[in-house]
Amino acid sequence: MDDADLAFAGLARHAELIAAGEITSRELTELFLSRIARLDPLLNAYRVVLGAEALAEADAADARRSGPLNGVPIAIKDDMHVAGQVTAYGCDADPQPRPADSEVVARLRAAGAVIIGKTHVPELMATPFTESPTFGVTRNPWDPHRTSGGSSGGSATAVAAGLASAALGSDGAGSIRIPAACTGLFGLKPQRGRVSSAPENEAHQGMAVFGPLTRTVMDAALIMDVIADGGPSLAAAAATEPGRLRIAISTALPPIGVKPDAEQLGAVDSTAAILRDLGHEVHVRDFDWGMTMGNRILARFMRGIHDTAAEQGHTDRLSRRARGLERIGHAVPERVAAAAAAHAAADAAQLNAVFEHADVVLTPMFTRRPPRVREFDGRGGARTLVGMTRLAPYNAAFNHTGQPAVSVPAGFTPDGFPLAAQLVGPPDSEALLVTLSAQLERARDWANACPAVAA
Repeated sequence: MDDADLAFAGLARHAELIAAGEITSRELTELFLSRIARLDPLLNAYRVVLGAEALAEADAADARRSGPLNGVPIAIKDDMHVAGQVTAYGCDADPQPRPADSEVVARLRAAGAVIIGKTHVPELMATPFTESPTFGVTRNPWDPHRTSGGSSGGSATAVAAGLASAALGSDGAGSIRIPAACTGLFGLKPQRGRVSSAPENEAHQGMAVFGPLTRTVMDAALIMDVIADGGPSLAAAAATEPGRLRIAISTALPPIGVKPDAEQLGAVDSTAAILRDLGHEVHVRDFDWGMTMGNRILARFMRGIHDTAAEQGHTDRLSRRARGLERIGHAVPERVAAAAAAHAAADAAQLNAVFEHADVVLTPMFTRRPPRVREFDGRGGARTLVGMTRLAPYNAAFNHTGQPAVSVPAGFTPDGFPLAAQLVGPPDSEALLVTLSAQLERARDWANACPAVAA
């Protein structure tokens, strides 16, 4: 394969090629570093590229030749710690280099992975677009005039543009699934507690989890098998047929003044049609969102933004938008956020009643196409909060309840922009979602699609 084909081959294939001796980790790492040097000035995926360190790790991997991810370059979202590097959280806050890796990064290293760099996030990981006055705008390789989502936008751009084999992200209200959906990737939000967030505890009021953004389902499964605490092998699940499942389509929303447009409903409809063709029973049955659950979700999420701002300090250096979001979070008393978290089990029981009639639920990812870059410039916190809630209202509930959910590619618009849909499972159903997603991937062959700007 040529260099472009190799760059887009994905983590599982890269691991196979290195293990077979068909390429070296140094060769693959050098390829990614050369692509980063050429493409990242436009796309702005990376806050820091660890070139010399990555090459040294690649050489060690080539000498070692062991480990399930041996020699594979992986990008890390800049809310996880890499030893010797700062963790900036998208802010101008004078952070100090971290003395040790986050647990999830340490597990990747133990599996042989090469850490190639840290990827951009929006200020405080607060928005579904990755822009900040300190680090600039991260762009979508499918359309550089549009966002690659947030808050794991840099990770999504890195993988979608062939600048890493895979990437880690975090998801506190959709922040893995949203960027994956923006860029034609597979994004997996695991069950709460499945992946360690150490050294942090109860990240973002207990709503945030770490997980992979990848080109293929197997890529994500291999990463999860390395970083997860318990559960069945997801690599085995990705290689297994799911059997006939009951799939419920849920597109209704609480009364928030917005509905998904025809483009987003088309992504759901096309996915449902494929699922029917694959032999699944597909029917309409909506989640019971209730009238008050959204207030509890917002209370936890916004208080989490305040908590992050308080930890980082220098709130005077934040943008007007981020300061406004922080003030809204500050207005949520800790006791209110705690009460909202305590109500999560009851909210989960209400939402998950749908699984008496379905094995998996299919929803839209967005109500409209992801925003153009700088679309939210000039907006304060309140207007931004309304806009982002109306853009992606289907995701945060499952951070509140803690159950797994994934974003799967769903084809393209006529002008070539990626579409996506969300699959939600009951608690502890990562293996089921992976099995079904892998079947969809085989039917859609989504991993072979590559953006022209990154060719």
